[in-house]
Amino acid sequence: MTGTTRIPAAPITGVKGALIRRFATRTLGQVPTSIGVYWHHRAVLMDMAGMGRKLTRWDACDEQLKSFAHMAVASQVGCTWCLDFNYFEAHNKDLDMTKACEIPRWREADVFTALEREVLAYAEAMTETEPTVTDEMVASLRSQLGDAALIELTAVVAFANLTTRANVALGIESDGFAAACGLRPMAQRTAVGS
Repeated sequence: MTGTTRIPAAPITGVKGALIRRFATRTLGQVPTSIGVYWHHRAVLMDMAGMGRKLTRWDACDEQLKSFAHMAVASQVGCTWCLDFNYFEAHNKDLDMTKACEIPRWREADVFTALEREVLAYAEAMTETEPTVTDEMVASLRSQLGDAALIELTAVVAFANLTTRANVALGIESDGFAAACGLRPMAQRTAVGS
């Protein structure tokens, strides 16, 4: 659950604030801490939320692959908020929850297809500093997904890096969405080199 954010959440006020609080409560069961933190700069909040909404309308790449890629980024970066929220969203979108639960330890889990493993490795390679994406990774995914889907997947992973890194920097942690709807706990990430 949420600890103390590095910038305290602001009161979400005004007409627009009331609408946001009502929408968040209706769709999520609560107002996420992140909204209060980002409320200090409403243009950033609205633009990031707008981009997130636009991402959900893209349909060239399989929804499950995009969701798992976002969760892999969140797990690698350590964004508990994004990991929890995307797990909750995977449940709401009727995605494979056995697989979603195993994202933090996908290398050890035996539930993923070869393509899913390639997508997860690609997401992590994009997230490395410096990125470690190879020509072979792109060529393999391109042959399996096609150009439009690979571009869409790449944009989703890039957006995941934006949101996860911003949340971690601001100290925004899980709001407990998955636990609130009774989802089983996610697997714990295995330490690299273990």
